[in-house]
Amino acid sequence: MLKRIAVLVSGGGTNLQALIDAQADGRLKSGRIVRVISSKPDAYALTRADRAGIPTTVVPRKQYASRQAYDEAVLAALEEAQADLVILAGFLYVLGPRVIRAYPDRIINVHPALIPSFCGDGFYGLKVHEAALAYGVKVTGATVHLVNEVTDGGRILLQKAVEVQEGDTPETLQRRVMEQAEWVLLPQAAEMLCKKLQEEQDG
Repeated sequence: MLKRIAVLVSGGGTNLQALIDAQADGRLKSGRIVRVISSKPDAYALTRADRAGIPTTVVPRKQYASRQAYDEAVLAALEEAQADLVILAGFLYVLGPRVIRAYPDRIINVHPALIPSFCGDGFYGLKVHEAALAYGVKVTGATVHLVNEVTDGGRILLQKAVEVQEGDTPETLQRRVMEQAEWVLLPQAAEMLCKKLQEEQDG
């Protein structure tokens, strides 16, 4: 039985595209993306989902007065999708305890650094790469980890190192980390967890 995957997005959806491509070419074979949920109505990720024939739901952060109310709305969307696995792919909102408790060890996130470096509150997007360059590291990379109630604090599933090159800008480094690490690791981790969930069910 294929595991049902919901992907949470907020922006361009390049990591979502990596998952869609992996599903199309058979690298992601134990699960299927059944819903893309966006925190922004104009996220380009929604266009990518539409092109791939994946149903979408928009849960706009601005329409909810409190974090709790927003978490309830996200949870309702996940439950409606009957998600087995939740993947955060550039989702710019920290999920609250209610959502995390509903999917223990079944929410994964990709972070554009080698955790525990350059992670935690405030480290997202280009800020991560700016910090890596400012610090002068020679190697950075990406990490796929389980999501718990500590930002970027869940158990590490996969990591891949990426070399920092002379003359790198935050933008060039971001692109290389995506291409060499994020887009490789995220489908791998999705397949690994879907397979594990299948085995537990068949157990």
